[in-house]
Amino acid sequence: MSAQIVTITSGKGGVGKTTAIASLGIALAGRGQRVVCIDGDIGLRNLDVIMGLENRIVYDIVDVVEGRCRLRQAMIRDKRLPELFLIPAAQTRDKTALSPSDMMRLCDELRDICDWVLIDSPAGIERGFKNSIAAADQVIVLTNPEISAVRDADRVIGILEAEEKGSPSLILNRVNQEMVNKQEMLSPEDVLDLLAIDLIGVVPEDQAVLVAANRGTPIALDKDSRAGQAFRNIAARLMGEEVPFMDLENQGGLWNRISKMTGRRG
Repeated sequence: MSAQIVTITSGKGGVGKTTAIASLGIALAGRGQRVVCIDGDIGLRNLDVIMGLENRIVYDIVDVVEGRCRLRQAMIRDKRLPELFLIPAAQTRDKTALSPSDMMRLCDELRDICDWVLIDSPAGIERGFKNSIAAADQVIVLTNPEISAVRDADRVIGILEAEEKGSPSLILNRVNQEMVNKQEMLSPEDVLDLLAIDLIGVVPEDQAVLVAANRGTPIALDKDSRAGQAFRNIAARLMGEEVPFMDLENQGGLWNRISKMTGRRG
């Protein structure tokens, strides 16, 4: 067993990275994969809340690094899926408590005991970002179809390429097709033109996401949610399956248009 290490990052905060990590963890574990989610946001942890595990924290990632506990002691098993675990961030104000080399050592140890390590990177390009991408085999940039978010995502893509992390993949989150049709929001095609990286998922706007987050039940658990289905589709693509992109208009158009732009086929 040798885990694939995937970091989800963005330039702008509030675009939905933590929700995406929780939902992809749920979706991959639901497919029989052993998954460890890591909250890389030292001082501002939130992944535990989104996953509904905040009351079960005893140790955190800094405790592991500083030797106060073993790695497995900091891994919190999910209540619903026994193959899903969380390593929470520390709430210390000291952002230097974790280094890129610390993250690489921790992930090297995890490679032997799971299939996937999903790292929730803090927004921006400071130390937490560098920690989160240090061990990554694959980086996914998540953005909303807003000009400011896309501009920040473009900056992050440039930094990742400069760090020789290769070309990242893209998740476009909170797409409102009605607003796209009214030209009040960038379309997926617009964003792909601007960022010029491979698209791995388009997630529609869905009010159920907020309700799920408040309840600590990641949206991928909701079989009736279109956003939940989108995250389950992304998990399948991560595992190498060819899954058509969700048609946000129910007219067969989105997948055909994106296929022409990216060269992908369903």
